[in-house]
Amino acid sequence: MTPEGIKILIDPWLDNPLAPEQKDIGPYDIVLITHAHGDHLGNVLEIARSAATEVIAIHEIQQFLLAQGLPNVTGMNIGGSYRTKGLTITMVQAVHSSSIQTNNSIIYGGDPAGFVVRLEDGRAIYHAGDTGLFYDLSLIGELYHPDVAMLPIGDHYVMGPREAAKACALLKPKVVIPMHYGTFPLLTGTPEAFAKYLQEMAPEVVLRVLNPGESVQF
Repeated sequence: MTPEGIKILIDPWLDNPLAPEQKDIGPYDIVLITHAHGDHLGNVLEIARSAATEVIAIHEIQQFLLAQGLPNVTGMNIGGSYRTKGLTITMVQAVHSSSIQTNNSIIYGGDPAGFVVRLEDGRAIYHAGDTGLFYDLSLIGELYHPDVAMLPIGDHYVMGPREAAKACALLKPKVVIPMHYGTFPLLTGTPEAFAKYLQEMAPEVVLRVLNPGESVQF
């Protein structure tokens, strides 16, 4: 929730096996979708049935969700910024894939993305989505100066702890929150390994580890 009370949800996979039993299904003001994989599109079709909830995603996902009957979906593309409800939302690059799996086909989901959300008080939060390590993270740091970065550390499908620590050195956030680990056996990256590499590569960045259902206020 932002300082002015805008409630944002990013990649609403409420069926995550590690999610708490008591799930917050909203209402939300904004839902951001980083890419089209099922564990990121998640439960958006049930969460955003009301026009009061604005879904923001890349153009191809927007078109898919509109075809599914969602009433309020805004499409954008990488490099662009969108201003709504007192916030500035910038879609930035991610290095991953993006597709929607149906019973007998795969639908192209546009490019994967991350988001920089500029809050009402000027602070910025960067959610990397699913991504590997890439040097243009330094541009995100230089242009947007994220106060908080949320980075995947699981490995196999995304960057691991060592790469995420290097990402912090490029981004230079004040605080980092690790994500996308532990849900599946293949996601073997741990916060403990991340803390070790972070101390070597970006010791000035504060690590905040959240368990499912926990919250933190900045």
